[in-house]
Order: sequence, then structure tokens, then C-alpha cells
Amino acid sequence: MRYRFLLFILPLIFAFSLKKEVKQYKINGFAQGTDYAIMYYANDSLATKAGIDSLLNEIDLSMSLYKKGSLINQFNAAKKEIKTDRFMNDVLKRSFEINQDTKGIFDITVAPLVQAWGFGPKEAKNEPDPAVIKSILACVGMRNLKLKNGLLSKLKPCIQIDLNGIAQGYSVDLIAAYLEQKGIKQYVAELGGEIRISGPKPNGETMKIGIEGPDKDGTPVIRHIAAINSGAITTSGNYRKFHQSGKKKISHLIDPNTGYPLDNEMISVTVYAKNAITADGYDNALMAMHLKDAIAFVESRKNLEAYFVYHQKDGKVADTLTTGFKKLITH
Repeated sequence: MRYRFLLFILPLIFAFSLKKEVKQYKINGFAQGTDYAIMYYANDSLATKAGIDSLLNEIDLSMSLYKKGSLINQFNAAKKEIKTDRFMNDVLKRSFEINQDTKGIFDITVAPLVQAWGFGPKEAKNEPDPAVIKSILACVGMRNLKLKNGLLSKLKPCIQIDLNGIAQGYSVDLIAAYLEQKGIKQYVAELGGEIRISGPKPNGETMKIGIEGPDKDGTPVIRHIAAINSGAITTSGNYRKFHQSGKKKISHLIDPNTGYPLDNEMISVTVYAKNAITADGYDNALMAMHLKDAIAFVESRKNLEAYFVYHQKDGKVADTLTTGFKKLITH
């Protein structure tokens, strides 16, 4: 019996000795007009740059305003309706939910306003006059969109959509799904500042994420470190992407109700949620709210936390966070 036991145990020892050690792998690239960075732990290089690039290209063919012939551009040029693909359908469904939850603050039909203020695919050098804004507002509002059985239709021919405020978060979720399909369970995937995390590290340490915000003179800096083992973090801010008009900064975030760029105390909002499509969809909406209202909004919702950087009444930069976000911060 002793010899049988030894014969049984020796192959097991040999098998364990052949097992590859877990290593850290990194993939970096450029997609959707920005950089992406993926870090994961595995026994082998299971995920590839070619696989990530192919996935992101598919998403661009669906929802990029900068990609000629993309599905979103086909819809914007259409008079009535188009058949969506699975990417656009997923993003549209979530967009309608967030639009309803924010009482219209989040709105994907702002595309013509974004273009008019010079933040769209075409160059626009001059600020639009009030008459132009008024005419464009007649073509804004998600009440003019319908999604049913994969068919997206517009009630007015002038309706156009812009999914930039949510599609990048969705892209990060798809990268996460790609990694998990490859058997990767420990990773950090980042695209344009939108991040999806799954941990801990192989040694048991929690994943650490830097939370960015502007310092006193507006320069982007890491203001806090968050310790997170699952979920997503996204940031929306007006300190990176803006136009200068005299001494005034014109934000790329447009209020769908007024037609004008946001002009409140908010500088940036970082949102934590279970997935990046949710965090990304809500961060722009929270930027459009006043601080007190934004905090109350987040505190009243499960699985949503936020960190705010804002201007005080005296103009100084300050920050605050929701109760749940405080628990994520290490320093």
C-alpha cells in the first residue's frame, strides 16, 4: 500500500513543478482617439494586443462619430430608422435608463449642440449665436428616439445622437469580458481614463487606483489613491477638454436643456459603480448638477459612489466624496 501511495503522489509533485508561475502582463495601444492600458496576471500571455485592437475596432465601426460609415453616422444621416447591432443596442438601452433616472440631464441627442460648440468631428471656429442654439434645441431630446426590437427610430429627421458620454465605459466593460473569457481573473483595464478592475493581486494585495483631479492652477494631479478589487471607476471633468474664449473656459459638456456649455461649480466627478457603462453614463450627468444635488442623488442610489472636485464660492478648489467612496480611499 505504501508503494502505491508513493507512485500516486510523485506524478502530482511533478505536475505541480511543471505549472508556470503567475506573471504580470501589459498591453498598451491607441484606440477611440485615446490611449488604452491593460495589466493582467496569468500563467501565460493569454490576451493579445491584436485581440484588443480587433474588439475596439468593431466597437468604433458601430458607435464612433469619427469613423466614416459607422453605424452611428448612418443613423445620424438617416431620416427615420436603422437596425442596431449588439454594441449599439446595449449602449442605447442603458442610455434610456440613465436618461430617465436623471430626468433628462443625461441625453445622447446633444450631438448637434456638441458640434455647434466646436467639440464634434467637424471644425467649428466661432461660438454659435442664440438663434442657432434655439433652432438646434428643437432637435434635442431623447423623447424623440424609440428603440424597439433592435430598431432605433427618430421622430424628427433632424435628431442625431452622440454616444461618447457612455460608449467608452462600455468599451472597457467589453475589454474586461474579453479578458475573463481568456480565463484572466486579475486585471486593470483602462481606456481614456475609464477603468475596470478585478483583483486582488496574486499576492493578496488589493488593486490600487489613482484618483485624478486638478490642483489649484488646474493641472491634473493624483489627489487620492483608491483600493478596489472589483468594479469600475470613471471620471468626467471640464479641466482637460475645453475652448478658451477670452478669460472664459467653454466646457465640452453641454446642457441639453439650455443648449449651452455647463457653467456651475463642478470641476470633475469620479464615479464608482459595478461596471464602467454605468459609471461613465452617470459621471457627465453629475457634472451638470449642483454639488448638493449631486451628492444627494448618489447617496440615494445603491452601487453608486462619487468623488467631487469643485470651486468654492471664493473660487478656491475643494473636494468632497460620498460616504461609500470614503471607504475606498487609502489616502
